[in-house]
Amino acid sequence: MSENDRPPVFLAFGLHAHQPVGNFDHVFEEHLRDVYRNFLDRAVEEDFLPLTLHLSGPLLDWMKAKSPDYLDLVGRLAADGKLELLLAGYYEPILPSLCREDRLDQIRWMREALREFFGVEAKGLWLTERVWEPDLPADLAEAGAEYVLVDDRHFVAAGFAREDLHRPFRTESCGKSLGVFPIDERLRHLIPFHPPGDTVAYLRELRSSGRYLAVAADDIEKFGGWPGTLDWVYHRGWLREFIRAMKEMEGNGEIRIATFSQALAALPSGGLAYLPSASYREMEEWALPIEGHRVLAELKNALGDERLSMGESPLIRGSHWRNFLVKYPEANRMHKKMLAVSELCRDRGNPEDPRRAVGRAQCNDAYWHGVFGGLYLRHIRDTVWRNLSEAEGLLRAGEDLEWERRDLDLDGYDELWVHSGSFSALVSPARGGALEEFTLFRHGVNLANTLTRRREAYHALRERPEEEDGSPESAQGAGEEQQSGSPEPGNASPHGSEGNTEGTPSIHDLEEGLRFKELPPVDPEERALFVDRVLPDDLRLEDYRQGRFNPIHSWARVELKLLGAEEGITEDENDPLGSPSHWVEVRLGDEGPGNLEKRIRFSSDGSLEVHYQWDPEAFPAEAVFTTELSLGEAAQVRAHPETVAWRFPVSTYSKSERGFDETVQGDSLTIRWPVAQGWGRVRVRRN
Repeated sequence: MSENDRPPVFLAFGLHAHQPVGNFDHVFEEHLRDVYRNFLDRAVEEDFLPLTLHLSGPLLDWMKAKSPDYLDLVGRLAADGKLELLLAGYYEPILPSLCREDRLDQIRWMREALREFFGVEAKGLWLTERVWEPDLPADLAEAGAEYVLVDDRHFVAAGFAREDLHRPFRTESCGKSLGVFPIDERLRHLIPFHPPGDTVAYLRELRSSGRYLAVAADDIEKFGGWPGTLDWVYHRGWLREFIRAMKEMEGNGEIRIATFSQALAALPSGGLAYLPSASYREMEEWALPIEGHRVLAELKNALGDERLSMGESPLIRGSHWRNFLVKYPEANRMHKKMLAVSELCRDRGNPEDPRRAVGRAQCNDAYWHGVFGGLYLRHIRDTVWRNLSEAEGLLRAGEDLEWERRDLDLDGYDELWVHSGSFSALVSPARGGALEEFTLFRHGVNLANTLTRRREAYHALRERPEEEDGSPESAQGAGEEQQSGSPEPGNASPHGSEGNTEGTPSIHDLEEGLRFKELPPVDPEERALFVDRVLPDDLRLEDYRQGRFNPIHSWARVELKLLGAEEGITEDENDPLGSPSHWVEVRLGDEGPGNLEKRIRFSSDGSLEVHYQWDPEAFPAEAVFTTELSLGEAAQVRAHPETVAWRFPVSTYSKSERGFDETVQGDSLTIRWPVAQGWGRVRVRRN
């Protein structure tokens, strides 16, 4: 068959647009101006249509209020058959992380929104972060999806040859069938980071070899929202040249620009495919613990680029998405609390307002971390807790104070869940009676929403000439620079990318070059409210702040026994018109050093008191008994007897699309009593 006689390659070009629930308004505005409007306007001007588009629910809600004209443009193009719109979970959740009923609700909300906004019946589904698990097809099919987009590495990890993936496939679970499109990883890396001619050459290569489907689908933010891409894509003309190159190929009969529905109808099926749990390559690597990340890097280096480029790379894999819930206990606490409140909502008849608040709390961004801030973005975590607070507050309105024993985070250890119509709290006896959550419904905040400072795989030192002079300060990295532990301006920077001298580096290229002058501090133990330790009296605040200390004794990983619980009523003598306060007190104890007894009293109004008693004889006479509160929000904290407390901001240094971000995650407040005192009390409340 001559080249002129070959049928065209179907080019299915898909775009995914999303901003997290709770993101800053200016971020929505900047992306609308620089990316969403920019790309679509140019596609219309140059007739680079039809395209396939997914707009997430948070974006739809924001645009409905702030930019209805953009939605009008999308609606006109959809009505004319020039845009195919995709389903997804409305608030962009990781669908496998939800129970079945919640998955169906999320997709139903999106289907209803697309009908309302644009009058269309969507057939395909954008799978958030391409996180796939084998039980999804039945639920997606029941929700009305006819096809879904995943990465081609999902197929290669199942044993398929990459060169055989240029066609739509079928998969199923419970006998319910679903079309599956493999997103071409090579196109994902070419577009828009390499010159358009590289894409032209690749598409011609596909056609010459008898392959007639090319799937290009990725985040639209890479077309102007990622570093350097606004200039490269628009100002330096990449998009104009790319569209003209694609239109020329279409005019020559080499490609046909099509929607996914058109390709599904026109092309023969590749047959049946069963895919393993998977996501895109970078996501699987980010999900690894730090040691696993190091081992994987060594393995890839040993195999070499040639073998990896020959299709073996998907068999050399990282972890799967759920491992973020192991890697980051803070993410797991949000996730398991979300599941518990969702269950409570269904038990209470599934009223619409709490159900929607739970849905907003399922937005994926706060539950994981990669090159984007994700979990490290405090305002995104705050939004999850605010929505969980709204949902639980509505469901528990008017309830009296209660407590229950339940393994809420599903780690094999019971927690004590204390709640009323005013608050919800979680006590972890396995962590020395620390409070892992203290949510006040009226304020919509979780006072315990901080983040532990931990070492990440990208916390690597910058290569530089030896600077040690033999002094203790140099050898230990001490001094003012180490105290900051941070990449000040110029302290951490991308070194650039390799192998793409004619284009622009992708965000994944940029992240490879990020380095620190000095490593940031890590915490010796996970942060929470009321983490109890006995510390040496000569420990300096700066060493404590940097995490450079060894406690004489710590209860942070000691399991306390539940000694009992009681309830009572307290009347405030200073407020004769006030109503009596109902309280519940749980009593925990440890038979180890110090015979610690910890009594935690919750009042129905949302105030809290913790009473301590310990044996002073068990510790050095000059030692200090401490309890550390890692506060995500401001609160009134009073200690009795009064004492000097240590306080400092808890800052993390995380990778983002801009480089390294310093984020203040909250405040560490440490109450310090002489150990010889043998007792103490702390009261916490927020007016």
